[in-house]
Amino acid sequence: MLALQESAHLYGLPISGVGGVGAHAHSLQLAGCARSGRPVHGGPACSRGGLRKSEAQGSSRVGGNLAVAAVMFVARSIAADHKDLIHDVSFDFHGRRMATCSSDQSVKVWDKSESGDWHCTASWKTHSGSVWRVTWAHPEFGQVLASCSFDRTAAVWEEIVGESNDKLRGQSHWVKRTTLVDSRTSVTDVKFAPKHMGLMLATCSADGVVRVYEAPDVMNLSQWSLQHEISCKLSCSCISWNPSSSRAHPPMIAVGSDDSSPNISAKVQIYEYNENTRKYAKAESLMTVTDPVHDISFAPNLGRSFHILAVATKDVRIFTLKPVRKELTSSGGPTKFEIHIVAQFDNHNSQVWRVSWNITGTVLASSGDDGCVRLWKANYMDNWKCTGVLKGNGSPVNGSSSQQGISNASLGSNNPNLQNSLNGSSTSRYFFPPLDSPRAGSRWSSYAQILPPPPPPPPPLIEHSCDADTANLQYPHPRRRYISQPLNPLPENEGV
Repeated sequence: MLALQESAHLYGLPISGVGGVGAHAHSLQLAGCARSGRPVHGGPACSRGGLRKSEAQGSSRVGGNLAVAAVMFVARSIAADHKDLIHDVSFDFHGRRMATCSSDQSVKVWDKSESGDWHCTASWKTHSGSVWRVTWAHPEFGQVLASCSFDRTAAVWEEIVGESNDKLRGQSHWVKRTTLVDSRTSVTDVKFAPKHMGLMLATCSADGVVRVYEAPDVMNLSQWSLQHEISCKLSCSCISWNPSSSRAHPPMIAVGSDDSSPNISAKVQIYEYNENTRKYAKAESLMTVTDPVHDISFAPNLGRSFHILAVATKDVRIFTLKPVRKELTSSGGPTKFEIHIVAQFDNHNSQVWRVSWNITGTVLASSGDDGCVRLWKANYMDNWKCTGVLKGNGSPVNGSSSQQGISNASLGSNNPNLQNSLNGSSTSRYFFPPLDSPRAGSRWSSYAQILPPPPPPPPPLIEHSCDADTANLQYPHPRRRYISQPLNPLPENEGV
């Protein structure tokens, strides 16, 4: 069974599709924006301009106060018809297609109809073992999928439309373009590179090797060449490309490990491409991550000079990586970073299996064995807070016991139902922590000390009567209201 969440949260930003409630869950949790009617996901196709639209529709005047209308999350179920556990789900670039993979060795492709219903349009056996991950390539390269499996292989699939001499004329079907067989152990993750790098594919496996492949001819997906082999010296469980397209940021790959060996301390490693050596070299290791890592994800970069990395372990952790200036480091080597952990949450009270960002890199979604998807967002002081909790089976979430929130007096309302939804009351179906109010001494409250004093009130309107002669001699005051008087009539025959 596939659980679907259609939603739009308080801040008006779309959230990202989350791969699963857990690695051993029978249902997956997906997220969608109810206003746009489209699923939201980690790709750029979530509702563009949705922030402005949601702000306009999400606030109203209630009882003389400005209140923010919280949008409820509604759960729907889809019969996935997988015969075993579902391990991963992935949305395409436009959010209109979805792929799922399972231990039943199959991949299913789902299309969203105009009415908003999801229909399975393709299902086929892809591997001879459990399929761990499935991912879409950018549509610039066609309808292309990649999958990886316990059978030690990764595969690339392409959707083609039947031609005139084909039995499937006018119908689409998926064909295998290539099988990558370089790994000697289970291939645990597969990810396409950002589109500005071309059609490239990275895989990681339990043998501790990350492999980067490239299709030299995007019109011929049956030929892939192995470009790089990165030895991580520890069992790899997940990878993430840095999506930044800035020339100031070389290509980077973050690698996570679920190795339970106590001798290995740093379970997250960052590798950077060096233009001089044309190889990937280790740039940093996150020494504070010592627990097994299940998922890792770089946030989309829309102009930041630093990087944000989310890590899913026994909790949710968010790191910032700020590059150190080149003149302060040895030339020719990999970039050094100032690494800071900016947030760490154990609200799931269980293993966290997936983390995924929205298109702007401002909202993070995480899923864990507690059966919930939680949304995280930084406020104006760069403090990360939980902004929403979604439960896959549609049951209520008790906000008073599961989260902590600071009430905001500026959100006062005479409407009790709206207040319950804002303040996380247990009577509401889903929980939304309240927005933070400006704190005394914060950078926002300090602005009041440097702002100029308000201008004096305008002078009152002065009623002044005048005739035509005085009006020509005196300049009128800009704030006076003149009352015209009737002119004396001219004597007869005068002026003729």
